Amino acid sequence: MKTFFDCIPCLIQQSLSAVRLVTDDERIHEQVLREVLQSAGRMDLRRPPAALAQAVHRRIRELCRNEDPYRASKVRFNRLALDLLPDFRRRVEESPDPWDAAVRLAIAGNVMDLGVKGGLGEAEIRDALDRSLQEPLHGSTAEFAAAVQRARSILYLTDNAGEIVFDRLLIEHMPREKVTVAVRGSPVINDATLEDAEEAGLFDLVPVIDNGSDAPGTVLHDCHEAFQRRFTDADLIIAKGQGNYETLTEASANIYFLLRVKCPVIARDIGCPVGRMVLQPSQGKRVPAEPGAALSDEANQGSSFSRAPP
Repeated sequence: MKTFFDCIPCLIQQSLSAVRLVTDDERIHEQVLREVLQSAGRMDLRRPPAALAQAVHRRIRELCRNEDPYRASKVRFNRLALDLLPDFRRRVEESPDPWDAAVRLAIAGNVMDLGVKGGLGEAEIRDALDRSLQEPLHGSTAEFAAAVQRARSILYLTDNAGEIVFDRLLIEHMPREKVTVAVRGSPVINDATLEDAEEAGLFDLVPVIDNGSDAPGTVLHDCHEAFQRRFTDADLIIAKGQGNYETLTEASANIYFLLRVKCPVIARDIGCPVGRMVLQPSQGKRVPAEPGAALSDEANQGSSFSRAPP
């Protein structure tokens, strides 16, 4: 996905929000803002927004002299999600369609994105998780279940710390012998790394690898060769979050994108309102654009994963 004109002021605002979150030093705020404004005129708009954000966040880390300035926030999100997990696991198990509920919660966890919103409280996160079990979903969990069943190997690309705990809940309802989880190669914003995957308990479930990159998405040429081979060999790729959507929409692979839409550019590209939870295949029949803001989700009733596979 290319960078649209509307992405540039958004990237500038995100840069300012990010540097304010990690330091109170106004001299650094000014320096980052000036550098981003200068670089805006040189941006290659053929590249995805997440690739441009990669350079911005590298510079923020350099100026703050901190390789992981969001570490405290990531630990907080992981602990909060782990505290919430038993209650939501019970609600999934008691649901008439546990697969549908687990998919919805995994997508709802995508709200834990400090690249979009800096101040995110416990009440807001819990509310997003609660609402996800009833709110409209752009896509079919039944068709997603069928794709998971057909695949011989699945590569699951995570997005954020905290969110990764609810990825775990979904993976518990998948045939785990097929699944490999991939995280970022090094810190960027509050995206999940190997350390977060370990805190979330994913190492106890499935193999976990990193992609070797610090992009807030999956820029394939920036990932190490071992990850690229895994990506090429996977029958199905599950890609979480807007960053992965931005960087992989043109990839020649069988991908399911799971995300909450957070900006008008992505909303227009997918064909749904901002704020919508999305379950979008990259190949075959795309989910039709929504007429207005309403969505009939009849296709999601009675998915084939009514319980966790052994």
